[in-house]
Amino acid sequence: MSDRVQKFEIVVVGAGPAGLAAATVAAEHGRRVALLDDTPWLGGQVWRGEQRHPALPQAQQWLTRCQRSGATWQRQTSVIASPHPGVLLAEHPTGAREIHFQKLVLATGARELLLPFPGWTLPGVMGPGGLQALVKNGWPIADQRVVISGTGPLLLAVADGLKKHGARMVCVAEQAPAGRLFRFGAELLRHPAKILQGAQIKLRLLGLPFLTGTWPVRAEGDDRVRAVTLTDGVHTLTKECDVLACGFHLVPNVELPLALGCTLRDGFVRVNEDQATSVNAIYCAGEPTGIGGADCALIEGQIAGYAAAGCATEARRLFATRAGWHRFRDALATAFALRPEVTTLATDDTLLCRCEDVTLGRVKQFPGWRNAKLQTRCGMGACQGRTCGAAAKVLFGAGPDAVRPPVLPARVSSLLTPSAADTNLETKPTP
Repeated sequence: MSDRVQKFEIVVVGAGPAGLAAATVAAEHGRRVALLDDTPWLGGQVWRGEQRHPALPQAQQWLTRCQRSGATWQRQTSVIASPHPGVLLAEHPTGAREIHFQKLVLATGARELLLPFPGWTLPGVMGPGGLQALVKNGWPIADQRVVISGTGPLLLAVADGLKKHGARMVCVAEQAPAGRLFRFGAELLRHPAKILQGAQIKLRLLGLPFLTGTWPVRAEGDDRVRAVTLTDGVHTLTKECDVLACGFHLVPNVELPLALGCTLRDGFVRVNEDQATSVNAIYCAGEPTGIGGADCALIEGQIAGYAAAGCATEARRLFATRAGWHRFRDALATAFALRPEVTTLATDDTLLCRCEDVTLGRVKQFPGWRNAKLQTRCGMGACQGRTCGAAAKVLFGAGPDAVRPPVLPARVSSLLTPSAADTNLETKPTP
């Protein structure tokens, strides 16, 4: 069998916590498993850098266990289409690959939700996770003044990491009100490890202003961001900064599940108790089924891996633990739900689609996303609507309503391979 055509019993897409867990337990039970990821490292975005600079015992445990399990790790491998049932078309630096599977586990993770506001496209304005990734890869942050805003537990974690790299942290502005955060803290009593982790972060950030019920109004600057104006709905304040990291929690990466025909519910992939989707032999775990963090993803990944491997008893043993993490997931969604004010920050002349320079006012002229896309090219740039499309769903209640191959930007040569020759390029409506 050539490198171009490969066959496995189980293929797992995504090497974050959910994918690692699924591939590991399935391989440990004797199945021939491939673990695909478009990055050159194991661990996904949440455990980025753990192979080179170990810091998290939990990550190290799973990275080591996966490497010893016998699963085949295929780095820098991006799935771009499914030309036939049971077949994935993927890109690798060496060329296109046709990967056959009997069972498939999707663990495609999530990305930051970026909402437009005046000045959000200035150089120096980025998502907290994006900034964290840049710094981990050596981007200089020492002595730069940083404001972090938006919502979600990632804000404090990023602030902690940036401070360790010498950033001059100015403040953290969380849009969720203090009351909701307090109730979320009470839910954490069920998870002592989370309480300890949060307390340690807060202790390291002692003295850093943490503003609740506060969100950005606009970023200001000329050639780059110089300041950000924040508000609590009554008062405004302006903070000078060199970097503004602003993100409004996470949205799931569901493009590949949709392309495979999986049904969604409330924007997430619908699964049963075994993490099985609506499509036969396809499972899904982690953030695409609900934003719950690494611990929840690990449990779901194990259940999906056991189920795909035919180990129903082992999967059932984890159901009660998963239920506990699903309560945490629900509390997370409630605590960091977006307030209405953050959906009205952009003006008509604010860019919505950065790739194609399309303003919010231009998109609002059309009755739906598809019409706006045809008339303005919004969502047709390098990110293929992953940023502006997610924002549009929050702002208008409607965004991209179809997925068509390739689900990621791909080389023409990959789409000319025999396996891709009869790939359905017609638009598929969102279930």
